[in-house]
Amino acid sequence: MSITEKSLFAGFGGQGIISMGQLWVYSAMIEGKNVTFFPFYGAEKRGGIARAGVIISDEEISSPLVTTPDSVVVMNIDSLPLCEKIVKEGGLMIINSSLVKESPKRKDVRVVNVEASGLAEKVGHIRYANMVALGALAKLTGHLKLNDIEGILKGFFSEDKHRFVPENAGAIRAGLDAV
Repeated sequence: MSITEKSLFAGFGGQGIISMGQLWVYSAMIEGKNVTFFPFYGAEKRGGIARAGVIISDEEISSPLVTTPDSVVVMNIDSLPLCEKIVKEGGLMIINSSLVKESPKRKDVRVVNVEASGLAEKVGHIRYANMVALGALAKLTGHLKLNDIEGILKGFFSEDKHRFVPENAGAIRAGLDAV
């Protein structure tokens, strides 16, 4: 049976939205899946819109556009209306409940609140909130195994960033454990 997961990561610049999408597709590639990655961000250096549309599939992918995602990761309150509008019926909404205090109005989607920013601070720094959300997404969708988190992170990050692997791995594990 073929599995395709269309995901949208949404937040603001500085939250690691683009990195989260890149790591999601990198992990999927390691697991032998086909991937697309389509980032979008505002012109601001920090604080502007940041989104990444990602598709992972066991089959060829015909278009990189994610117009009706199966899952969305909402990292800030400004992203909630868009994500709620476009996620498919029966889809998954992972909400960073540390920053997003409102609940979606839709009742035809699965909403999972994850205190991504709060858990990231416990791991070492709020900047790891994206990794917490990534871990939660992996577990909730079941589409990525992330069996060798440290190995994946060492392959993804340049060698000069390997000192951050333990905290990133801890944040991903915190996300896996949170749901």
